[in-house]
Amino acid sequence: MTPSGRTSVLLLRLAGPLQSWGDRSTFNRRETRPEPTKSGVVGLLAAAAGRSRHAAVDDLAGLALGIRIDQPGSLLRDYHTVSDHRGRPLLSAAVSAKGLQKPTSPAKHTHITQRFYLQDAVFLAAVEGPEELITTLEHAVRHPAFPLALGRRSCVPAQPLLLGQRTGPLHDVLRAEPWQASSTVRKRWGRQNGNAARIDLPATLDDPAGDDVRDDVPLSFAPTRRTYTTRRTSHTYLSAPTGLTPDPTRPPTSGGHDPFALLGW
Repeated sequence: MTPSGRTSVLLLRLAGPLQSWGDRSTFNRRETRPEPTKSGVVGLLAAAAGRSRHAAVDDLAGLALGIRIDQPGSLLRDYHTVSDHRGRPLLSAAVSAKGLQKPTSPAKHTHITQRFYLQDAVFLAAVEGPEELITTLEHAVRHPAFPLALGRRSCVPAQPLLLGQRTGPLHDVLRAEPWQASSTVRKRWGRQNGNAARIDLPATLDDPAGDDVRDDVPLSFAPTRRTYTTRRTSHTYLSAPTGLTPDPTRPPTSGGHDPFALLGW
């Protein structure tokens, strides 16, 4: 809490051709959750602020997080095979007395790996915390020190990523923000629902009394000692404005150049 006691909420629109938010991945199978993880959002903020992987992230991990699913997207599996270009058997996880990896036995020349992504998904992430810290993070996202990604380095975000600060409880902020789905999805839904003014969207909120436990709160991003702890969350539906009927009291927004605009984002 700040000396003034004021808090603020930072809104991020997490959208792009591909996203991947893993929390229980192994080397040959990288899963994704159906919505952003806290470690993924904290990692994005830490990258924007220019923090190294060895830097402390306690202040960021302590922020309250809410995720609204504006467009769930669909699951994409990326299939790979790995082999040695010299034709040698692949190495196993076992090591010799000299500490060298042993070849696979029986010999294995091809290894299958799989990566999973969310394609065409859009999320509204709300991060609540002390006003001074949120203001600092807003500036960092607007002028990031390192490239930002949606879970994995290859998943670049579409514009606008930063929606700015809001005041009020996190739950109310998520309910008040207009639907952020792509224009194609919103127009199709509008035709089917008579351009209704509101839509019910699923959301996941940090909640000490929540009935779900997520093991995705980062304690350290250091490559040799990545550690995480748990948080409790609750799931709900929030009635949000669709934005299909222009609101004369809301000023137009400018997101600058968007390289994904032609894809309907």
